[in-house]
Amino acid sequence: MNTENEVREIVSRYTRAADWRDGEALSQLFAADAVVEIHYRGPDGMELLGTLSGGTQIAGAMSTAMAPHPPLGWSHHTTYDPLVSVDGDEASIDTQFITFDVVGTRKPEGGWPAGTFGAQGTIKPIESGYYRFTLHRTDSAWRIHYLDVIHDIPYVF
Repeated sequence: MNTENEVREIVSRYTRAADWRDGEALSQLFAADAVVEIHYRGPDGMELLGTLSGGTQIAGAMSTAMAPHPPLGWSHHTTYDPLVSVDGDEASIDTQFITFDVVGTRKPEGGWPAGTFGAQGTIKPIESGYYRFTLHRTDSAWRIHYLDVIHDIPYVF
């Protein structure tokens, strides 16, 4: 795998860990001294909503900053249009994101009505913005050193 793809894979692993609310998997992606800043880009400019420091605090935020999934519920973070830069053992990736809230419809006790087909439930976009990652390669593995999460809509943290 080339270096640019390795960097992109970190973003994919990050979004999956967030979707699964898996703090342990998330902690493996961050350097011990990593920092995450959460911003809202509003009409008056950038507003810092909060800062998380260190892999342990960042992983712990999975249980406090993100609501647990409801029954038959899930989230899907999607990223697109990544801008990747690699310079030796340092890299950055700036990518747009949309997070979808997915909630399935419970199958009726008597089964699905005749004529029912396809996916049963709702999919609703709930977040959008930018992820701006700075990564460092240590021991032949990339780790997130800094992440700026920039929300396009008001976000309570």
